[in-house]
Amino acid sequence: MELEDIVEILKEDPERAVPELLEDVRNQYGEVPYIMNFMKDLPEIFIPKTLYDNSIMREFKNLDPETVELISIGVASALRCEHCLKMHIRIAKRRGIKKEKIFYAIMIGASISNAAVLAESTRALASEFPGDGCEEEEEEKEKHCRDPNCEICDISRATLK
Repeated sequence: MELEDIVEILKEDPERAVPELLEDVRNQYGEVPYIMNFMKDLPEIFIPKTLYDNSIMREFKNLDPETVELISIGVASALRCEHCLKMHIRIAKRRGIKKEKIFYAIMIGASISNAAVLAESTRALASEFPGDGCEEEEEEKEKHCRDPNCEICDISRATLK
């Protein structure tokens, strides 16, 4: 559902917003996620969360729905969110995404999750044993983006403040 349509429903009849949003999600995905069913009686939380999720999951103009589902599967895999993973696999299956592609998304998520565990753990280990050559080299630190015009860096800097 487009943002303008949601705004119009909220203006005309706010009580209609939750049922219409739920129906739109059901039409898009073939089911309503558990968390949305759980929050449906809390419109002050449900509506903003649905707007947020909608803007991320369905309004990307540069990513097709298959790519969004494969990313969702990879992330759910990395986070070990069984319910999210199963739901996004069902959605991917309904969208005709082949089992092999779904598996590769899971493997990418697993690889990233593994790398995150190793990176955090080895840094913790190196911090307890300083000076044995395991620390991140200065030249490696300099490889990170330093472009003052980088939009991603701007977002990161804003969240760190």
